[in-house]
Amino acid sequence: MRPDTPADHITEAERLLRTAAQYPEDHEPLFLQAAAHLELAGERARASTLYDELLAPTGPAVDHPHLVKALKAANLWEYGHEAEARAIIDGIRSAGPLDAAPWEIAAETLEAHDELEAAHDFFSTALTLLLAPGEEVPYATQSLVTGRHRVRRLMGVAHDAWDELADTLHTAAVPLDELHDPKRLWSLGSSDPGELQAEINRLRAELGTYRSALSRPFPVAVLHWPEGELRELLTAYPELAREYLSHQDHLARLEAALRDLHATGTPNLGIVTGTVPSYEAFAASEAASPSDPDLLPQYATTLAARGRAVPWPPARSAACWCGSGRSYRECHGAA
Repeated sequence: MRPDTPADHITEAERLLRTAAQYPEDHEPLFLQAAAHLELAGERARASTLYDELLAPTGPAVDHPHLVKALKAANLWEYGHEAEARAIIDGIRSAGPLDAAPWEIAAETLEAHDELEAAHDFFSTALTLLLAPGEEVPYATQSLVTGRHRVRRLMGVAHDAWDELADTLHTAAVPLDELHDPKRLWSLGSSDPGELQAEINRLRAELGTYRSALSRPFPVAVLHWPEGELRELLTAYPELAREYLSHQDHLARLEAALRDLHATGTPNLGIVTGTVPSYEAFAASEAASPSDPDLLPQYATTLAARGRAVPWPPARSAACWCGSGRSYRECHGAA
C-alpha cells in the first residue's frame, strides 16, 4: 500500500534512511526518496537537512549534485526561503548540467510560482544545451519539451518548432494543446454538461499517462560491467564466462540489446553499472551463489529500483555510457 497520511510518509522516510545505512553505496537515491516523503508529510525543514547532508563537502561525493540542489531549491521555496531558492536555481543555470532532471525541476519550480518567463527561459536553455538539431529526443529529455509547451500555452504565445516536436512526442488521445489549455480551469466552474464531460475526458487522458509512468517506476535496465570489474568477476566466478566472451563483446551486446528494445517501442531504457562487492552482497541477500547467471538480471533490476540507472540513449554529444571518455556520437552511438 502506498503511503497516504503524513505519518505513513514519515514511516516510509525512516525506513528508507535505515536502508541507506545498510547500503551506503545507494545512499544518494535513498536519501532523495526519503526527502520526498518528508516533503509530502509537511516536514520540509527535515527534508532540507537531508539535502544538506548529501551536499556536505565532508560527506561522500554524490553522483547528481545539481539534481540534489534543484530539489533543495524547490523545497526551500515552498516554506518561505525564496531568496535562497532563487540563488540555487541561478547556480544551476550557470553550471549548465548535462542531464535533464535538474533543469526540469528548476523550471517547474519557477512555473509553480508564476515565474513563467523565467521558466520558459530555463526550459529553452536546457533543450538548446542537451539536444542537437534533428537528434532523437531521449526519454529523460522529453518532459522538458512537454514542459516548455505547457508554459508557452500559459503565456499565450504561438507555436514554434519545439512545440511541434512536443505534439509529435505526445501519444495520449487528447491533444497536448487541449491538455495545456489555460481555459481549462474555467470549465471546472461551468454548469454546462458538455464542458464538464470534455474536462472529464481530458482528466482521464492525463490520468492514463500518469498511471503508465507509475507502472514503470524505474527503467528497463541492462547490466554493465566496467573492464576491471568484469575481469575480477570472471576470475572469482569462472562459471560466468559463458555470459561474457570479452569486455568488448559485452559492450557491443549491451548497445545492441538496448537498440532492439528501443526499436520495439520500449520506453525508459537505462544502464546500471555493477561492482563485484555489490553483486556478492546482493547474492548473499538472496541466499544464492554469485556464479548463478540467473542472478544477473535480478541484480540489474535491484540496482535500477535503487535509482542507479543511467538513462539510455544519452545525447549524442554527451559522454558515452561505457566510460570510454569519448562522446556517445564518437563511441557506441556511431553505429
